[in-house]
Amino acid sequence: MVQKNKGNFWERNRLLLGVIGAIAALLIFSGWMMRRGAVSVRMEKVIRQEIANVISTNGKIEPVANFEAHAPAPLIVKEILVREGDPVKAGQTLLKLDDAEAKAQVAKALAQLRSAEADAQNVKTGGTQDELLTTRSQITKAQTERDAAARNLQAVQRLQQRGAAAPAEVEQAQNRLKAADAEIQFLQSKLTDRFSNPEIVKAEAAVSEAKAAHQAALDVLKNAVITAPFAGTVYQVPVKRGAYVNTGELLVQMANLKTVQVRAFVDEPEIGKLAIGEKVEVTWDALPGKIWAGTLTRIPSTVAALGPRTVGEITCEIPNTDRKLLPNVNVNVNIVTARQESALTVSREAIHDFDGKRMVFEVVDGKVRTTEVQTGTSSLTRVEVVNGLSEGATIALGALNSQPLRNGMEVKAAER
Repeated sequence: MVQKNKGNFWERNRLLLGVIGAIAALLIFSGWMMRRGAVSVRMEKVIRQEIANVISTNGKIEPVANFEAHAPAPLIVKEILVREGDPVKAGQTLLKLDDAEAKAQVAKALAQLRSAEADAQNVKTGGTQDELLTTRSQITKAQTERDAAARNLQAVQRLQQRGAAAPAEVEQAQNRLKAADAEIQFLQSKLTDRFSNPEIVKAEAAVSEAKAAHQAALDVLKNAVITAPFAGTVYQVPVKRGAYVNTGELLVQMANLKTVQVRAFVDEPEIGKLAIGEKVEVTWDALPGKIWAGTLTRIPSTVAALGPRTVGEITCEIPNTDRKLLPNVNVNVNIVTARQESALTVSREAIHDFDGKRMVFEVVDGKVRTTEVQTGTSSLTRVEVVNGLSEGATIALGALNSQPLRNGMEVKAAER
C-alpha cells in the first residue's frame, strides 16, 4: 500500500520536477557560457576632431540699411523708373507721382498763409492801411477841435474876469475842451490798443497753422518724386504705373544688401549660453550647401510667449557680398556658443553619470574598466573629454545581449 502511494506521488509531480530540472540546467549552462568567453560589445576609439556646441533655430532676413517710400497723399503713380532687383545709385529717381494736385495745394496754402500774415500784421498795427489813414485823419481833426476849444475857454475866462461872461458859459467851454481831449484819446487808442491780447494770440496762431499747412503741401510736392537716399538694390515695387494710391501706401523698398541681419527666436533654456559676438551660421533651403557666416549682435533682454514656447528675440549680422540672401526669406540659424578645433571626443552614449561623477567604460587588455572623466563642449552627438582619456583609447558603448557593463568584465569587439 505504501509502495503504491509512492508511485502515484512521482507520477503526479513528474512534470513539475522536469521544469525545475530544465531551469537548473539553463542556469548552469548560462554560468558556464559566461565563464567560457568574453561578452560582445560595441566599441569606439577616442578621436581628436572639431566639436561645437550649437543652438539651432530659424529666422527671417531683414536689411540693415533699409528705405521705404510711402504715398504722401492720395495721388496717381505717374512713372516707375526701376524694377525689383535693380541696383541703384544715391540720388537716382525711382518713381514719380502726378504732382498737379500737389502744386495746386501748395499755391492755395501759400495764399492762405499770406492772408493770415496780413491779418496778424493788421491786428498788431491797429487795422488795415485804409483804417489807419482814416484814424490818423480823424485824430488831426480832433486835435484842431481841441485847439479851438482851448482858445475858446481862455477867451471866456478873460471875459468872466471882466464880468462879461457868466459861469455857465465858462462851464460850457470847459466841457467842449474835455470832449475834444476824450475824442483824441479814443482815436489814439484805435492805433495802439484796438485789439485785445486774445485777439492778437488768435491771429498769430492762424499764421502758425497756415505755415504748417503750407509746409505740408510743400512736403507732398517734394515727395511726389522718390529718389534713392543711398546706393543699394530695389527689392520691392508693389504698385503699377497709373495706379491710384492712398496716403501711406507703400510705393517702393530698397536696401543696401551687402550686409543683412537675421531676426530669430531662441528658447528660454538656451538664452544663458548666448553672448554678443558669438559666431552664427545661416543656411537657406533655396540654396542647399551654401553657408553664410555672421555674428550675434543682440541677445534677449526679455522673454515672451510664442505659441507653446517661451522665447527671447535675437538679431545676427550677416555679410551678404554675393547679395543672394533676400529680405523677408526664412533661413536656418545655427549659433555656435562654443567650438574646439582639435578636441578629444567620444559619443554621447559613452558618458555615464554615477553619484555626480562622469564615467566611461574603458577597455584595457580585454576587460572593462570604469574611468572617471571631465567633459567640456558637447554637440548633438559628441562630447569633449578634457581629462581622463588619451587619444586612441577604446571605449565600450554597450553589450549586444543588453547585459549591463561592469568593472572587470571580459569583453570583445562585436563583429560589424
